[in-house]
Amino acid sequence: MQGHSQPLQNSTAIVANHTPTQNQLLNALSAEVQQRLFPHLERVEMPLGKVLYESGDVMRYVYFPTDCIVSLLYVMENGSSAEISVVGFDGLIGVALFMGGESTTSRAIVQSAGFAYRLLGQRLKDEFNRHGELLHLMLRYSQALITQMAQTAVCNRHHSIEQQLSRWLLLSLDRLKDNHLVMTQELIANMLGVRREGVTEAAGSLHKQGVIDYSRGHILVTNRAKLEQLSCECYAVVKAETDRLLPIQARS
Repeated sequence: MQGHSQPLQNSTAIVANHTPTQNQLLNALSAEVQQRLFPHLERVEMPLGKVLYESGDVMRYVYFPTDCIVSLLYVMENGSSAEISVVGFDGLIGVALFMGGESTTSRAIVQSAGFAYRLLGQRLKDEFNRHGELLHLMLRYSQALITQMAQTAVCNRHHSIEQQLSRWLLLSLDRLKDNHLVMTQELIANMLGVRREGVTEAAGSLHKQGVIDYSRGHILVTNRAKLEQLSCECYAVVKAETDRLLPIQARS
């Protein structure tokens, strides 16, 4: 995939106090389930551009992001690609493992650097097969992810590049701890499946409207409320369904 020859490391990614509970799904589990899973979690660095798996790969691990964002892309035979969903500290990478497929047709690639916790797939399936709280949580998360995929397909077909970019920025912000992203225009174009010139024009429009500041691959959202106004209804649909399915409360 183009745009990764010089991987960037988010300066805020390396911190000493990472814990699995920074991932909302892991944090939502009861202490009993956490005690069974957490000893088997491995913290791994997720640099920008790292590919977790390619289309058709047999998965061995699931990944629970804490402060990174991973995009799931569909890649065509000619090398072109388009993002079908984005995952951050709200979810996990590797749904196919517990759904029974073991592999998927998408590519998983880090779009914002940070860390994640990975777990051997069999460990997750063992807990899933207890038919307890993890099963119900994973199924609700899968439904939320399917909603995001379906809405993304509709958005890419019917809405302007500026609306798509606004939706993409909002979804990404919801999965990060701040309003700053490290992302090149070329990589955004690959995510959206559009020409780089279209992204340049859309980003320029958002900048003129006082919504974002953009410089050398760094995007700072300065007016989120205005960004939500400029986005199409697709963002609101995905957020509402995610909030409905995953009303996760923080555990003390």
